[in-house]
Amino acid sequence: MNVAPIIVGMALLATGVIAARPAWRWPALPAGVIVPSIPADNDMSAIKVALGRRLFYDRALSQNGSMACADCHSQSHGFSDGLPTHIGVTGEMGVRNVPGLANVAWRTGFTWIEAGISTLEAQAMVPMTGTKPVEMGMAGNDAELAQRLDTDSCYRRLFTQAFPNAKGGATYAKVTAALGAFERTMISFGSPYDQGNLSPLAQKGAAQFAASGCVSCHSGQDFTDGNIHYVGSAAPGEIDNSAYGGKPLPPGFEPPPERFRTPSLRNVAVTGPWLHDGQSPTMEAAIRRHAATQLGDIEMPALLAFLDSLTDRDFLKNAALGPPPAACPTVI
Repeated sequence: MNVAPIIVGMALLATGVIAARPAWRWPALPAGVIVPSIPADNDMSAIKVALGRRLFYDRALSQNGSMACADCHSQSHGFSDGLPTHIGVTGEMGVRNVPGLANVAWRTGFTWIEAGISTLEAQAMVPMTGTKPVEMGMAGNDAELAQRLDTDSCYRRLFTQAFPNAKGGATYAKVTAALGAFERTMISFGSPYDQGNLSPLAQKGAAQFAASGCVSCHSGQDFTDGNIHYVGSAAPGEIDNSAYGGKPLPPGFEPPPERFRTPSLRNVAVTGPWLHDGQSPTMEAAIRRHAATQLGDIEMPALLAFLDSLTDRDFLKNAALGPPPAACPTVI
């Protein structure tokens, strides 16, 4: 199922100015799935999505030009990265495993803990400017970011067109708004599960998934309730704060040990290694770390077949979500 968004009547004048703000139409969604809510101050538009895509793949958003959003969120890994945790631009190891981004437009909570971050725009500031740990290392570099982007003629035009009512050039607010718009197009409803095309083994796994209680947390259209739970998932030898990577949490956020947000299971088979710390090298290991008491009669090959059926192969190779063309877009 290719879920590229539909854009109505957008053309650019010879001067490069958008003739009129086009209507944005979401792609056809499965029955029962409603279009996601959009922040009142960040409407969707094709040019904003194009800008966000360009920014998502641009290493200029990091302190030393060595890291883009896409370096942690790789399309082939369901917009995760295939590593336990990711090293930041200063060499500091990350604390959490990088989550996938499928269907993030429908999320209302972000990060592994309850950090009060409820929009994609707010979340984008965490990797760019966060200091515990340092990821992209842009804290306090507002002027540097603006200078880098405003000296690029393509970015100057895209920011003007994407934010026609805003004065000036690039700002963090505009960057995160564009990133949020692009990330909301990362829609994944094309898996064998969505198409009702489960193998007999996967069908058996689906029944076990429900019967074993997995759905008490992994529920809804994206197999997450969006809440944080105690899951008892410390790796062998982990105690207390070591469950959080041995690093202090941001001020004001001190959840009890081992409480983490339920991750989505969309494309879970390609987002490993798994769990909050990335210390489970297989899906089976991840399952057994936090649900051992319910697995006495489980047939693991069937359960794994069901989880594999949640992989949307078209999503993993959708060109509209991949690196942008080198040329600056002129017509969307």
